Amino acid sequence: MQRHQPKPPWLRRKLASVGCSTKVQASLAAGGLFTVCQEAQCPNQGECYGRGEATFLLLGPACTRRCTFCAVSKVKPAPVDPQEPAHAARAAAEMGLTYVVLTMVTRDDLPDGGAAQVAATIEALHQALPGVGVEALISDLGGSEQDLATVLAAGPVVLNHNLETVPRLYPQLRPQARYQRSLDLLQRAANAGALTKSGLMLGLGETRDELLAVFDDLLAHGCRVLTLGQYLAPSREHFPVVSYVHPDEFASLREAALARGFVAVASGPYVRSSYQAGELWRQATRSA
Repeated sequence: MQRHQPKPPWLRRKLASVGCSTKVQASLAAGGLFTVCQEAQCPNQGECYGRGEATFLLLGPACTRRCTFCAVSKVKPAPVDPQEPAHAARAAAEMGLTYVVLTMVTRDDLPDGGAAQVAATIEALHQALPGVGVEALISDLGGSEQDLATVLAAGPVVLNHNLETVPRLYPQLRPQARYQRSLDLLQRAANAGALTKSGLMLGLGETRDELLAVFDDLLAHGCRVLTLGQYLAPSREHFPVVSYVHPDEFASLREAALARGFVAVASGPYVRSSYQAGELWRQATRSA
């Protein structure tokens, strides 16, 4: 492991005002809900909470995989809460959301990887908030075509699955994941008519040529929406930051991605896969 580096000036911004954070947190707590904003230590948490937005983290706050970049807990997961879909829908209604992002921990301990819970939550949101857009940011579901079909049948407007990094770094960062398995999931979703989206973290030791090759792989597998953000190590026990990518390079990569064929790209040091997701979806639909 390399020594952790000090942050550059462009990553030392003040946290955005929390605004209605108390209301958001109260709605989440009332339903025993979790957000990826909190569990993954997202740097945009204050800004999003201040807009009354949050990304729901389904299936509890513990993951069955051992990715070395992620802050989500690795303890034994709790049983699935059958009331979670209804609680998420009620919280989204209380927050007045028009676009909801659902993400999930990887649950390799469940026969369906958690697909039924994701689908039930999408359906509950549609019932509670007619016309709401729902983005599902899912795990690879162990590569199961049937479980992916379960999620897609519930009608998310975006099917999001993150590759996270370049294939060379998977053994170090995502030892239980498979690059091609993730690409195949995105291809199946695109073949089923879904708008697909993926995200990459930068600063892990990847090269620009490797990133461009991943862009091409994503496009070849039907993915049309992309997010690029700076990796920030959650602690000194996690994989260290290898480099801090300058904002100009993020801008250059965005232009390269658009030129290659992506219809919507968010690229910047603070971008995360669910950051301003509704706006990115609207950009994509306008370009379709």
